Amino acid sequence: MTVHTVRLEPIGIELEVEEGETVLDAAFRQGIAVPHGCKEGQCSSCKCKLVDGDVEMLKYSTFALPDHERDDNHILLCRSQAYSDLTVELLNFDEELLSRSIAVKEFAGKICGSKSLTHDIRVLEIELEQPIKFWAGQYVDITIPSKGVTRSYSMANPPSEGRQLQFIIKKYPDGEFSSLLDGALEPGTEVKVKGPYGGCFRRDGRPGPMVLIGGGSGMSPLWSILQDHIQSGEQRPIRFFYGARTDCDLFYLDEFKDITSKLSDFEFIPALSHNNGGDWGGETGFVHDVVQRRLRAEGLSGEIDAYSCGPPPMIDAVMPVLFGIGVEPERFYYDKFTQPAAKE
Repeated sequence: MTVHTVRLEPIGIELEVEEGETVLDAAFRQGIAVPHGCKEGQCSSCKCKLVDGDVEMLKYSTFALPDHERDDNHILLCRSQAYSDLTVELLNFDEELLSRSIAVKEFAGKICGSKSLTHDIRVLEIELEQPIKFWAGQYVDITIPSKGVTRSYSMANPPSEGRQLQFIIKKYPDGEFSSLLDGALEPGTEVKVKGPYGGCFRRDGRPGPMVLIGGGSGMSPLWSILQDHIQSGEQRPIRFFYGARTDCDLFYLDEFKDITSKLSDFEFIPALSHNNGGDWGGETGFVHDVVQRRLRAEGLSGEIDAYSCGPPPMIDAVMPVLFGIGVEPERFYYDKFTQPAAKE
């Protein structure tokens, strides 16, 4: 088997890439956590510049890598297969992510069950034969061999529960995976779980405020981060914003009330974009507007760590808001929930 060496600059790390393997998969296999997101050429998180060597690019979205950038030797690590030794310049890298790298592995498990939280949000429970190590906020690929389907979902449970995994999943009528959640996946159904992936995980030991912003199933990694923070015993100001259409799309309200009693400075702030005319007395409007209004009014002091998970348009709207109130770009961690790439 042909093996090539890839050197990652400016950090000076080298890894081996086998024939037919993408550079990103090779990094995962060797426990090197370079920036990444969807792993399917859809989000641009792993975009970098090819300094030397030859690669072949698998199918990708030109939204993630426009033609003019490809002509300028930019590549996506998740789509790049090496045909020689390579030197690659990382356009962004997270030293803490690299220092806390966990090698990606595959785990066998089984479905324990699922339950409804709203009309289109479900909780899926999976028990693994062996515990998986991960950081709060990361995700895995779940494969149902009997159905021939694989999807990526973020853990909702804290890392302390490495065998009993929970996933908050948005159900789509035509979703190849999510449409199975209402009865098609019987308890005991065998699954394969591969991971962990993702750089949007909780940074610990920081006293400044923490801002969590989610929508839809973006609650899943943020719930894991929040539970992990509670277990750590740390105390810091936390503001948790959650965007929904109507109050029928909200869940865990009692759990959030209980959390308020456990943390010294915590507030859950749901925002409804389509108030249904009821007796809702909370925030209304798009969640990024509510974030801007509330955080500017409150004037949180100290360096803010911000985490946002959910649809790409929400994160794209939140990003300039956070930067505008003083969040440093390197302290903004996000996970865009992109749609699976179309089958070839």
